[in-house]
Amino acid sequence: MKRLSLLVVLLSLLTLILSACGGEAQECPECPECPEAGECPECPECPAVAVVAAGGEILAAVKERGKVVCGSRTDLLGFGYLDEDGLNVGFDIDFCRAVATAVLGDPEAVEFVFLTAAERGPALQTGEIDLLSRNVTWTSSRDAQWGNFTVVLFYDGQGMIVRKDSGATTLDDLDGATVCVTTGTTTELNLADNFRGRGLDFSAVTFEDTASVYSAYEDGRCDAATSDKSQLAAIREGLAVPDDHYIMEVTMSKEPLTPAVPQGDDMWFDIVKTVAYTLINAEELGINSGNVDEMMTNDNPAIKRLLGVEGSFGQEDLGLDVDFAANVIRAVGNYGEIYDRYMGPDGDAFELPRGPNKLWTDGGLIYAPPLR
Repeated sequence: MKRLSLLVVLLSLLTLILSACGGEAQECPECPECPEAGECPECPECPAVAVVAAGGEILAAVKERGKVVCGSRTDLLGFGYLDEDGLNVGFDIDFCRAVATAVLGDPEAVEFVFLTAAERGPALQTGEIDLLSRNVTWTSSRDAQWGNFTVVLFYDGQGMIVRKDSGATTLDDLDGATVCVTTGTTTELNLADNFRGRGLDFSAVTFEDTASVYSAYEDGRCDAATSDKSQLAAIREGLAVPDDHYIMEVTMSKEPLTPAVPQGDDMWFDIVKTVAYTLINAEELGINSGNVDEMMTNDNPAIKRLLGVEGSFGQEDLGLDVDFAANVIRAVGNYGEIYDRYMGPDGDAFELPRGPNKLWTDGGLIYAPPLR
């Protein structure tokens, strides 16, 4: 009886070990029978059980497909929009390209899926996309329901844009106003919370897509429009007469904008986070797209490790090449380069001071754990 109990325990432990390693017990092929005369044929080997990190399914699918499927947009200056040549560009778009470079070695190996605000959650939940990089706010309910949120890459806050001739400077001045807003967003909820908390009345005019919100605002169908301040800066730039409009000095919420991935694949979650950490640490260490090759010979151990010259920070454990970070920086630059490309003093879209999006060493909130 004791021997039987011990056998049951050992079998249970073996099952747990195989499950933890991500493999399944496999039956070994039987040895062929020996002929009456001659040598016995060699027995085939039992297949080895693969030992892999938790997850790995998305990375395998991406490699087989040859591209990263990224949920994005084409209608927001600075973040995701079409340039004069019709190419999809922007802060969020470049992050998708950074991930593609890390896992496939090619910044163009991206399939962009253009999503409305309401489509973002379902696209993650169903696994339609590998990565959501579409100025999405990280909230507790979205974290629980949509997918896994990775690293905050842009700190923002909700604001309000009005016409200068309205004379409105505070939310109290908008009591009884009509406000254009995108439905299915945290923006819509924050609007209601802020006005209700102040005892103010308002009428929401809702649209599913951003372009319709600001088209209606410019046409005079509402007194004000609300969204993240970065988005308002982008929209104001595109209005017929930008100087006729004013972004109020009010912050209605905190909006940590964060790329997200589907739930259930820790390895892919870690890969996307590591790419974000790479961009941030590269700026902190002074590595950019113009000097990355020169920096290969730098004596700083942290720089050597980041660029894959010596040491490791876990790249191989994630299925990445040892020098993936150098390739990413060559392709898209560091965090500061991406920001400045679209929103810096000479940015392609508009100018928006970095503020909280400065590195922590400059008094901002952008911070990444050390790669070591």
